Amino acid sequence: MIRIPTFVILLLGAISFHPLHAEEMIVEIEIPRLNVSEYHRPYVAAWIQGENRKVVSNLTVWYQMKSPQDEVGTKWLPDLRQWWRRSGRSLKLPIDGVTGATRPVGKHKLEFSEKDKQLASLKPGQYTLVVEAAREVGGREMLEIPFTWPAQTATTEKVKGKEELGDVTLTVKP
Repeated sequence: MIRIPTFVILLLGAISFHPLHAEEMIVEIEIPRLNVSEYHRPYVAAWIQGENRKVVSNLTVWYQMKSPQDEVGTKWLPDLRQWWRRSGRSLKLPIDGVTGATRPVGKHKLEFSEKDKQLASLKPGQYTLVVEAAREVGGREMLEIPFTWPAQTATTEKVKGKEELGDVTLTVKP
């Protein structure tokens, strides 16, 4: 009779109950270079909404911050109209792990796993990633990308903004 050490049995049991790959979401937001006389970095909000268009999770909110306790920049957050109406006005800012300073021109990558607080409460179903940008002395733009959670296969969707946003890419991996 072959004796199998207890730790080997426990290890095999742990592996079988925990998937080796966790669901993952990658959001890439491009802030384009604009040819304007007075340039201000845009305020940007990215969130997930359910089929009923209600906010399920705030992924990120970028606004003018000199320090985490500074509330001066919050004055202009209502310019992110859709985000403000659906979620922002009921939040106490700053939100740890969600809010941050505005970003410069370029591509910015956000990575989330199912264990992150932004995705932890996401139930299986149909959702929409929404990215909204507003800029002082500038315009406002909102882009949407529908997706299924959890993904059965890795999928990537891209939409292109016209003014305040460049390419916004969503990759969802099982």
